[in-house]
Amino acid sequence: MDDIQGLEYLFQTLSDRNRLKIIQYIGSKTCSVSELVEATGLSQPLVSHHLKDLRDKQVLETERKGPFVYHKLKDIRILDALGIFSEIAGKISVVKYPERAFTFPLWCKAHWEQERR
Repeated sequence: MDDIQGLEYLFQTLSDRNRLKIIQYIGSKTCSVSELVEATGLSQPLVSHHLKDLRDKQVLETERKGPFVYHKLKDIRILDALGIFSEIAGKISVVKYPERAFTFPLWCKAHWEQERR
């Protein structure tokens, strides 16, 4: 995987609000699923789904202690990177488009009108 592919892979992994919440809460500590459910307000199945995705993509690693599984960041430098991106994002003005009613694409509208005749 070249550098660009690696960045794309990482950014796709981090592009989900819930995964960012999980990473932010974990920070430099280890957390169980139940701790993450309570802290993020997400459902247990959703937290487990995102944890699996973050583990599969090598952002998190697990540590078993008795019957419990704890999750931690594989590379703590991700927090520094997210901090930098957070500063940059704070300086970007988000353009919001006005709500518009749905309109058919021209090709679809012509087809739909023809079918109604």
